[in-house]
Amino acid sequence: MTKPFAVSVSPDADEFLACLRLQAEPKRVHPIEIYLDAEIEDAIAARFDLEIGLTPGEPFFMQKRRIAVQRFLGYDYVLAGAKGLAVQIASKNAADTSELARNGGRAFIEEGRGPIATWEEFEKFVWPDLSKADLSELEWYEKNLPDDMCVLGGLAGHIAEELSFLMGYETLCLALYDDPALVAAIRDKIRVIHRRHFELLLQFPRVRAVWGTDDMGFRTGTLLSPDQLREYALPAHASYAKMAHNAGRLYLLHSCGKLDDIMEDLIGTVKIDAKHSFEDTIEDVADAKAKYGDRIALLGGIDVDFLCRAEETAVRQRVRSTLDRCGTRGYCLGTGNSVANYVPISQYLAMLDEGRRWSS
Repeated sequence: MTKPFAVSVSPDADEFLACLRLQAEPKRVHPIEIYLDAEIEDAIAARFDLEIGLTPGEPFFMQKRRIAVQRFLGYDYVLAGAKGLAVQIASKNAADTSELARNGGRAFIEEGRGPIATWEEFEKFVWPDLSKADLSELEWYEKNLPDDMCVLGGLAGHIAEELSFLMGYETLCLALYDDPALVAAIRDKIRVIHRRHFELLLQFPRVRAVWGTDDMGFRTGTLLSPDQLREYALPAHASYAKMAHNAGRLYLLHSCGKLDDIMEDLIGTVKIDAKHSFEDTIEDVADAKAKYGDRIALLGGIDVDFLCRAEETAVRQRVRSTLDRCGTRGYCLGTGNSVANYVPISQYLAMLDEGRRWSS
């Protein structure tokens, strides 16, 4: 079996967190991803024999395997959160045409009308029971995660995103003018759910940072107006960031889209510690690093579409150029969004390998 990495690395959660805090220039590039699609993780585990010594079906098999996969790939953390707090949303399925196709196809959110479009539907909607959150994964990692790794707690904080999911984007846009009280009522319910999720995450000492996620933009601007985001979404994120900081943890934010109009709000008012999700058609992560890198960490940025289409040589050149511009203080290497199941594994591994080579 051909080894995918020329340079060996070991997790170092303390150095990883110092990098995110802009405290020091790390000895090596630290990679980060909001997640790997299950199909990618399955394929990597099988290809590189990462299930040796594990028995499918045994208690916490997936968590044990995830540790093995994350360490193999060079990550300093695992991502984990409470289960059972998700709201029920409307979606449509389409065929998955990727090589590592997902069973049942790929789901897309219903953008026209969601499950809550009226006060009557709001009153009848069944919200998650916050007293029944499943903490078993967090509890297991608390006791069993290797000492050189940490937990990134998440994913939570989908305020603007879940408003759109629950109402439908078209319905939400109309309701912001026709019935803002309904929008605020739904927002308040969502805000309480995610506040509870963050409270639960912060109970665990191994959770060293929490990852808020809330897609607030698209290619040319924000999905709601900046003032609407300041009213409906950003105060919640500011409260979650304050919770994290009061507990001595970091608050990372994943948000897709062009957020120029609210970046100063995110940095100065919300007080995010790091920004994730970059797309070449919006902004190169190295340009963002030049603008904001003295105040927050920047994460990822190797464009997903580029990874899917480029030859390996181009991937390696892109990684090296990005690292030459960004350095390692306050920058972690990763894709522009996530390792979706349509990203070629060879290109993903080349990205990680070049990051290791750059450090050596």
